[in-house]
Amino acid sequence: MNIPFHVPYTDDSDIEAAVSAIKSGWTTMGPKTIEFEKSFAQYTGMPFSVAVSSCTAALHLALKVCGIGSGSEVIVPANTFVATAEVVLYCGATPVFADVDRDTHCISVDSIYRLLSPKTRAIIPVHFAGTPSAMDAILDIAAQHNLYVIEDAAHALPSWYGGKLAGTLGHAGCYSFYATKTLATGEGGMLVTRNEDWAQRAGRLRLHGMNRDAWKRYDRGGSWRYDIEEMGYKYNMTDIAAAMGLSQLKKVEMLQKKREAIASKYNDAFAASDALIPYSIKEGISAWHLYPLKINPEALTISRDEFIMKLEERGIKTSVHFIPLYRFSYFMNKYGNQEKYFQNCEWIFAREISLPIFPSMTDEQVDYVIESVLAIAQQFKR
Repeated sequence: MNIPFHVPYTDDSDIEAAVSAIKSGWTTMGPKTIEFEKSFAQYTGMPFSVAVSSCTAALHLALKVCGIGSGSEVIVPANTFVATAEVVLYCGATPVFADVDRDTHCISVDSIYRLLSPKTRAIIPVHFAGTPSAMDAILDIAAQHNLYVIEDAAHALPSWYGGKLAGTLGHAGCYSFYATKTLATGEGGMLVTRNEDWAQRAGRLRLHGMNRDAWKRYDRGGSWRYDIEEMGYKYNMTDIAAAMGLSQLKKVEMLQKKREAIASKYNDAFAASDALIPYSIKEGISAWHLYPLKINPEALTISRDEFIMKLEERGIKTSVHFIPLYRFSYFMNKYGNQEKYFQNCEWIFAREISLPIFPSMTDEQVDYVIESVLAIAQQFKR
């Protein structure tokens, strides 16, 4: 059996929505994008949503609108995709890497406390795999030290913490609609906030700092005149992606339930082996964007990398989330070798394997993954 790491979930309604947008004549940002923003704001309960080309763009704009710039420090988890730190550098600020929790892989609250400095201006908690970070503690730290909290909710639609949607607890939340996400438009993202001024500025910055969107200029009654109020970026969403987003938003909770059911099967199956460490969350409800199994190297005669190769031989594609940021040559050249400061990140990195978890997985595929993982663990048990 051959099982890919991920298969995007699309149905006829998504295809029809994209085709309808193309036929409408608005293939770039237009009325569908505005409709998607309104629907997303309604779903999240946030008053303002700004549709953009990626979660990376959303994070960058969030930092820009809250004034992060040269001389500022922003605390980010070291175990995340590089975009979380890159956007800090885009602003001329300094990303400060925090260690993570061994169980959830989310940012460590203790590590945040240790890293606070007079230059700290913001924290970017990442809801890893859909698991909400410890937001109560993080928000308390932010309130005590007058810091912004920008939630990287790329994995977390829909995830809930304390009855609230992840991404809606901080000063701004940033979502991803990349092909592997629960709501997938191929590429795309969304910035949500309660701050109207931030939303309006982000809306300008996403399209070159222009004060009139293209559809407003070229639609009936529009004018060709516009002004550039500040230098911006090419971060706008397209109506094709927005049309797919509107269609997928109607199914997002159904898709989360499908992922959750797979994760539950994995957890039940792997809990019986002392060579495996299932991934379970401490609180809240996860979107289960990923299923990060960890192996117990003390109970096995093979390494994590060899375990991945054995799964590959059985036709099962996997991944690793993530290579810690400080291990990349760019950051090593910039900040030096920091591995010794991140005991939990290193512990996770030596053990983590992301297994396939996508809504269209069949029971037979899930069972095959489980059987294969258990067979390899048994074959190479010490």
